[in-house]
Amino acid sequence: MSSSTAAPRGGIAWWTRGDTNAFFGLAFNILVNVLTLTGLMIAVVGVPAGDVLGTVLPALGVALVAGNVYYTYLARRLARRENRTDVTALPYGPSVPHMFIVVFVIMLPIYLETGDYLRAWEAGLAWAFVIGVIVLIGAFVGPYIRRVTPRAAMLGTLAGISLTFIAMRPAAQMWEYAWIGLPVLAIILIGFFTDVRLPGNVPVGLAALLVGTAIGWIGGAMSVPDVSAAAKDVAFALPDMRIDMLLDGLADLAPLLATAIPLGVYNFTEAMSNVESAAAAGDDYNLRSVLLADGAGAVVGSALGSPFPPAVYIGHPGWKDAGGRAGYSMASGVFIAVLCFLGLFGLLSALLPLPAIVPILLYIGLLIGAQAFQAVPRIHAAAVVIAILPNMASWAAGLIDNSLAAAGTSAAEVGSDALNGAGVVYDGLNTLGQGAVLAGLVLGAIVTFVIDKRFVAAAVAAGVGAALSFIGLVHAPEVAWAAAPEVALGYLLLGVVCLGYGLLRRGEPAGPVGTDGPALHAEEAATPPAADAEPVGTPEVPAPRPTAGAVADPA
Repeated sequence: MSSSTAAPRGGIAWWTRGDTNAFFGLAFNILVNVLTLTGLMIAVVGVPAGDVLGTVLPALGVALVAGNVYYTYLARRLARRENRTDVTALPYGPSVPHMFIVVFVIMLPIYLETGDYLRAWEAGLAWAFVIGVIVLIGAFVGPYIRRVTPRAAMLGTLAGISLTFIAMRPAAQMWEYAWIGLPVLAIILIGFFTDVRLPGNVPVGLAALLVGTAIGWIGGAMSVPDVSAAAKDVAFALPDMRIDMLLDGLADLAPLLATAIPLGVYNFTEAMSNVESAAAAGDDYNLRSVLLADGAGAVVGSALGSPFPPAVYIGHPGWKDAGGRAGYSMASGVFIAVLCFLGLFGLLSALLPLPAIVPILLYIGLLIGAQAFQAVPRIHAAAVVIAILPNMASWAAGLIDNSLAAAGTSAAEVGSDALNGAGVVYDGLNTLGQGAVLAGLVLGAIVTFVIDKRFVAAAVAAGVGAALSFIGLVHAPEVAWAAAPEVALGYLLLGVVCLGYGLLRRGEPAGPVGTDGPALHAEEAATPPAADAEPVGTPEVPAPRPTAGAVADPA
């Protein structure tokens, strides 16, 4: 630990200039997501705006402020234990994939069938509650899974999520209004990837937001009447218990389990990968503490009326590079909670151009994608790539489904032959992308073990893939017995091949030394994932930053 990162005698600072940078990034990231879920509840499910602004958002606000304050506490505790000042809190907000799934897969079908938004809302609450319970259970098995899963598999899966679901949509939104988004992106990249500071040491995130907003208003992308209309919706509301709605939703639980179980598993495996990403950046958090908070947030939020489970966000290394420490997380949670209680989201959406906000998400995607390769031995790069593929397939299949739905049809109606004839291997993409997070972990682990010539371990990982496929947690649209038997057979045969090679090489040392291909250095031997603990003493050396030169802390 360098003297520059050792904690001073006065203790850990509650706020640094870098926290200002990270606050503007994370807070407006969450802001965009809350605006999105607000629109989905009102426009898709038909929930009255008064109920969304008066019940759903205040409930979400309670979960977010509690979670972000808790993660600030964990960061300060870790900083004290390791006598450091550079510990960054984990970011926390409403889970983006779950926002769309609970609306379109859970609530919308019930609303279309019954015409009753209240029943749809109740089903969403029950679904979020089950998600939370599964994550709480995962808190007791997640640490073991983390210990036996190679880092390349976890970071590769996270990179797949980040590049597709986190970075691609903001990139598209930026290029719709490139004259707003690209100047903002330039400020963010220069401010966070180089040591160049703005005049007066103005925080990068604040400068980017102000410049983008000014360009948007000057260029005519925003409208004064929209601001006036949004101001009328401002109203104060506090959450109250909605146990009756939750119990009504749980009364018809069975249909919800087909998606709640795999999505709950998704939540705790993604949290596991996020904790590993933080460890690779130098901050080794206790996984069980993180999962317990995630699960509790979903349970509490559902009891108060929010069907949107919160989760640890992808992007810890990005906020760390931005200079964020412990304070930015708590400030973001409090800021969003105040907006939720006051009903200010509509007003802010009318004031702030979306292309001025979303470039920060593209920056996060770049950081997470780069870290996946920088924080693992070079020989494991292929494992990172294959762990990315399931999320790419899931993203591509989703684009195809949404495009066909917009045209009033579906992949089933068009048919596989027609899609294949157009160069779209839809069935394969859809199968590869189902349960993408777990599938990425399995495939990344198999390739890592193969590269290290640990063929028996690769066969075991293939067996796990076969079991998960057979019960439908991966490569299948729903949880069921014999959900994807052909894929399960494929994994079993892959495992047989690996066992065969293991028998051929019995008695020979495992590990990458001597592997055919690029020459290896000693330090590139396979390394186990960080232990699930918060060690006292010198922390793990952070992974190199994704820049050609030194990256200054923009604090």
